[in-house]
This record gives sequence, C-alpha cells and structure tokens, in this order.
Amino acid sequence: MTSLRPDVEGSQILDLPNGKYGVPDMMMHGFQNVRSGNTPAHPLQHSEKHWHENKKMMDFAMLRNLQGLHAPLKLQMELNITQKMRRLPGLGSSHVLEESLTGRDMMLDFEDIFNDPDEVPLSSQPHIQMEKRLNIL
Repeated sequence: MTSLRPDVEGSQILDLPNGKYGVPDMMMHGFQNVRSGNTPAHPLQHSEKHWHENKKMMDFAMLRNLQGLHAPLKLQMELNITQKMRRLPGLGSSHVLEESLTGRDMMLDFEDIFNDPDEVPLSSQPHIQMEKRLNIL
C-alpha cells in the first residue's frame, strides 16, 4: 500500500563555508547561494509551493483505498472535462463545478479575498479576443 504522505523532494542541506568566527558568513555566501541554487530558502517552501498537488494526490490515494480504482479515475475524468469547458473571451466564469469537485468551494483562500488575475473583466472587443484565441490575428 502506498503512503499517503508526500515525499520531501525539496529538503536539501545548504553547506556554507564557515567564516572567521565559526559560523557561516551570510553576507558573503548565504543570500546569493539560496537565490542562484535550486534549493529552497526554507525547508517548508517546497511543501507549501506544492500543497494543492500533495493534497490532491493524498485525496486520490485515500479515495482509491476506500472505494476502489474507479472512483479517482471518474473524478479525474470529470475534472478534465470541467477544465476544458471555457466561456467566450471577455466573459468571466466562476468555475463552480470545478471547485465543488475539488472541495475548494468549502475553503476560504487568498484568491477569494483578493482579486484573482484570471477573473479580471476584460473590456476590449469580444471579436478581437476570439480571433486571438483562434490564432487568426
């Protein structure tokens, strides 16, 4: 049986050279190494960045263990169908079906309080937006 906990892929130890007093010299080595390297700045950064994916995988594994293989396959198929359904350009969508399938309709997130960039109403001409979507322009 597979584990429900996600693997910790982003936790890596930073080896900074010790400075004059036996502690790492952050002004010379610390900040540049964190930005330029592929390691996260904090051990929880990788986990927080991939929280939704980890929760989705844990929910699918639990659903598979409780109801069988058909349940997560059916849910994934329904999610794929809802992600393909789009409105005409310039018309906003609330994505109610997708949020109810994933359970995000019961959560209050940052995007619910502050404006989501995907939901910004566009005030240009709908014909031009549709031609751009169809790569005619």
